[in-house]
Amino acid sequence: MDREWNDNQPIYRQLRDRVVAMILDRVLKEGDPLPSVRNVAAEYRVNPLTVLKSYQELVDEDLVEKRRGLGMFVKTGAENLLRCGEREKFLNEEWPRIQETIQRLGLNAEELLNGGNRRAKSKKEER
Repeated sequence: MDREWNDNQPIYRQLRDRVVAMILDRVLKEGDPLPSVRNVAAEYRVNPLTVLKSYQELVDEDLVEKRRGLGMFVKTGAENLLRCGEREKFLNEEWPRIQETIQRLGLNAEELLNGGNRRAKSKKEER
């Protein structure tokens, strides 16, 4: 996990988002334990209550389950649930802004698919 914090969002929310990314990237798989609250708090130099709050959000979202005396574990189906939610969030929140930018810049599908390669070739051909 990244050790830098963004001032635009509470740390507990950023911790939650990092665990979500780890699940989506399959760093944490279904059934895997989450790092202990104490370890995360010590490693990132944050209050254990901050870590606990982020973990509780994951429990409330039905992504993680508490096992008394054992810790917290990624629930079965968490990755699929997250992927569906993240897709919906992307399509509803981010994609409309991206579409506006594409239209504003007058880009077409070919340019988007070959974007970086085409620009590099064009600059080489200009020389």
